[in-house]
Amino acid sequence: KNHFLPRTRLSFSTMSFIKAMLVFQGLGMARGAHHGAHVCNGPMEPLIPGIMPGASKPKIILAQDIDWPRYAYLGVPPESDFEVAGIGHDIAMGLESVCNLSMTVVEMKWSKCWGNAIIGKGLEHGEVHGCMTYTHTYGARNRFMEFSKPILKDNKPAGLLVRLQNGVPVINGANSLNGLKVVDVVGWAPTADTLALAENKCTKERFTGFTMVQPTVTTANANNDALVTLMNGEADAMWVYADQAKNYQCVDGVTANWDCDLWAGFGTTFAYIQTGLFGHAMAGTTLAMSKKGSGLSEILNPCIDKFVLTKDYYDICVKHGFEDSCFENEHFPSTTATELVWEKPTDQLTTTCADGYCPCPSV
Repeated sequence: KNHFLPRTRLSFSTMSFIKAMLVFQGLGMARGAHHGAHVCNGPMEPLIPGIMPGASKPKIILAQDIDWPRYAYLGVPPESDFEVAGIGHDIAMGLESVCNLSMTVVEMKWSKCWGNAIIGKGLEHGEVHGCMTYTHTYGARNRFMEFSKPILKDNKPAGLLVRLQNGVPVINGANSLNGLKVVDVVGWAPTADTLALAENKCTKERFTGFTMVQPTVTTANANNDALVTLMNGEADAMWVYADQAKNYQCVDGVTANWDCDLWAGFGTTFAYIQTGLFGHAMAGTTLAMSKKGSGLSEILNPCIDKFVLTKDYYDICVKHGFEDSCFENEHFPSTTATELVWEKPTDQLTTTCADGYCPCPSV
C-alpha cells in the first residue's frame, strides 16, 4: 500500500474538468486523417468548466459589461429585449456569417476581465473565453493577456481631466504633472503605466514626476470612482479616455449605470486639459482579450479578417456611429473622415474649457 499516492480531496470543478478531458480523449479519430495520419477528435476551443464544448465547430463565449455607450450597453426594445448590446456584441455575432463558429455574448463586470494592472478573476478562472472591446495597450496587459485583431482603428486617444474653478482649470495644459497625483480608472484603458509614454501636447515633452493613485471610493463603476476622487480634491488630474466624458452624458435611449449628475458637470466643474494623446496603445479596440496562451486569437482572427470586408460590418458601424473609426471597405462611401474634437492634440483645439476641452494656455 505504500506504493499508492496519498489520498487527495478534489474539488467538484476539478473532477468535472478531468472527466471532460477523458471523454474527449476517448472520442476517437473522427476528424479524419491528414496526409495519412489520424487526428484525434477533441474540443475545438479552450475548455470552460460547466460548458459543453463545441463538437463540430468552435463554441466561443465572450463577455462585456453594460456601462459603455455604443461599445457595450444594455439593449432595450426595440433593439433587444434587455440583452447585452453594442458594437462588440454585433460584430461577435456577425462572425457566424463568415465562419463556422457558434458565438455567445454574456454580461460580466469589467473588473472580472482586467483589474489593477492584473488579470481579472473571471478570465483567470476561465469563466468565459474572452472579454470584448478592450484596447490593446502597451504595458501590463501584455504580461497577462493576448488580443485578437482590432475591430476599430487606433483612434481612441487618452486625455487628462482636471477640476475647474470659476471656469478656469486648476492645472493648465502646460503642466508637466511633476509632484502631482493622477487618479487611474482601474481596469480601463489607458492603463496607469502608459501615462509615462504620453507626450504633453502643449510642451512637446513627456509627463514626469507624477504619482499614480487609486480612487478613494469603490463602487460598481470605475469611471465614477475616479471622477469622485478628482472632484473631492484627492487627486490633481484623472487619466482617462479623451471621449469618456462625452460618452457619459446621459441622453434618451441610453440606460445609464453611472452618475448622470456627476458627469453633467463636464465643461462647468471639470474639463480636459490634454486631448489627442496617442502612444498608449499597440492597436485599436479589439474584439477579444483573453488569457495569454489561450489560442483564442488564432480562432477569431481569420473570421475578423473576413467580416470587416462585409456590408454587415459597414451596417454595424453606421448603427453605432463608428463610421470614422471602422476600417473602410468597399461598402463605405468615399468621404473624408472628420477629426473629432477629442482626437485633436490640445495645441490644435479651438474650443474653450466651457466646451469641456481646454486649449493650451497662451504664452
